[in-house]
Amino acid sequence: MKKTLKPGTMLYPLPAVLVTGGTMEESTVMTAAWTGIVCSEPPMTYVSIRPERYSHDVIRDAGEFVINLTKASQAFETDYAGCVSTRKEDKFERLGLRKLPGDVVKAPLIEQCPVNLECKVVEVKELGSHDMFLAQIVAVHVDEALFNREGRVCLEKAGLLAYIHGGYLPLGSRKIGTFGYSVMKPKTKKKKAAASRAASKTKAALKARAGSKQGKPQKKSVFTGKRVLVSDKK
Repeated sequence: MKKTLKPGTMLYPLPAVLVTGGTMEESTVMTAAWTGIVCSEPPMTYVSIRPERYSHDVIRDAGEFVINLTKASQAFETDYAGCVSTRKEDKFERLGLRKLPGDVVKAPLIEQCPVNLECKVVEVKELGSHDMFLAQIVAVHVDEALFNREGRVCLEKAGLLAYIHGGYLPLGSRKIGTFGYSVMKPKTKKKKAAASRAASKTKAALKARAGSKQGKPQKKSVFTGKRVLVSDKK
């Protein structure tokens, strides 16, 4: 049995992102969940903003903005940026958000966010409660720590934050499949499984080798739980 509800925004989870606008000197930051990808080639995204929000006019006038993905550990900052207006205070200073210059747009990147998307507005659609800013993604920045040995971006390790029906939740890191795995040929599955086992063995061997070094005590990282070497130097 299902219960019918009135039409609403029951499409979750969504990313809880920090959207920055303006310039390095005069910046604005707000929280948005009405955002996503609308096209692969060219890469395009959108963010929907209420006209009364301070960031709305700043982004409309500049024609550009940055989408900064957030981590679960940044839930407080993300919520605060969506509740307090830049008209009242400098939220960058209040929340300790550090600015980085972009490569294309004048709006700042947020250093603490793991992924930053520089965007150029191509169209603004007035829909009702929100205006949709359709934009082309013109540059992408990713923390170096999220790249593996093969140069692949492992976003599942970022601990990203999601917004679900009024609440903030952490996204899990355990992968249950990859695109196309449901129709993968058995021979391809075997090759991928063998490669995965080999990579796991190599990783385990490197850990064991590092742990066996004398004079290098180990402790658990408070961030990942992985064992890391501690330098003898103070």
